[in-house]
Amino acid sequence: MFNIQLIRKGGMRPMGYVFDFQDAREYEQWATLEHNRRAARLEHQLMFDLLQPSPNESVLDIGCGSGLSTRPLVEMGLNVTGVDPSPYMLDLCFAALQNRVELYRGYAEDLPFGDNSFNYAIFFIALEFADDPMKAIEEACRVAKDKVFFGLLNRFAINGTQRWRGPGVFSQVRFFSPWKLKKMIRSVAGNVPVVWRTACQFPYHTTRMMEHFERSAILQRCPFGAFAGVTATLVPRFRTRPLAIRYRPKKVPRVMTGSAPVGPATSDHSCMGRCRRHGRSGGPEPGSRHESLSV
Repeated sequence: MFNIQLIRKGGMRPMGYVFDFQDAREYEQWATLEHNRRAARLEHQLMFDLLQPSPNESVLDIGCGSGLSTRPLVEMGLNVTGVDPSPYMLDLCFAALQNRVELYRGYAEDLPFGDNSFNYAIFFIALEFADDPMKAIEEACRVAKDKVFFGLLNRFAINGTQRWRGPGVFSQVRFFSPWKLKKMIRSVAGNVPVVWRTACQFPYHTTRMMEHFERSAILQRCPFGAFAGVTATLVPRFRTRPLAIRYRPKKVPRVMTGSAPVGPATSDHSCMGRCRRHGRSGGPEPGSRHESLSV
């Protein structure tokens, strides 16, 4: 399904930078270069390691672009929906994936979906282009119910300028660090669990052997990789209010005035009827045991 119409909930300003036709073509050519394909494999694997999705779960790719991050989600068997403000990028994504993904034109700050509509939401090199990153994070946390993944151009990358040399659109981005993004997420979603890892530690001309080292869990904790993956596990929050419960005491049986007390007989009570031991009316003799006659 390809919904090219722009969907808004009302008066939302657009993202900070929307790809035009020339940007879309340059980005597509840049993404097909061999060293960028190799880097993309590492980035996608990092995304799956942090999300740990299961087949048939739903995911929203915010800023899906030409489908660079959308295709591996589809190939894993997930139900994928993509949203992007650029019709040119959506054209490329639809040409690559056809009806295997639902596409909408919209903005990250004003997502046209209900609360908890997806298991996951992801930003894959998309938050950097948002006009209001905090609002975009808030919207992602609203529509997702399990996790939100952020794939970032790491601000502290050692070889970042070499890795992202290419399309002119990268001059329009704002860079985040994992720590800065962690603080932004918790300011929106509360004190939720946040995990980060990095990839692309080495220059882009690395060999397949170096790719094997890139997958090391210890190396991924190095904060200087060109690509940073950050995952927030959402925790449901409930609004409660006191519930007033009216107390109604149980009904107590009424006792008639002047009636005999209810309960077991005691040794010093007076015998009011015929007594088997006494054989007569009246009280028992001192020291005798009371036994009532059965009539």
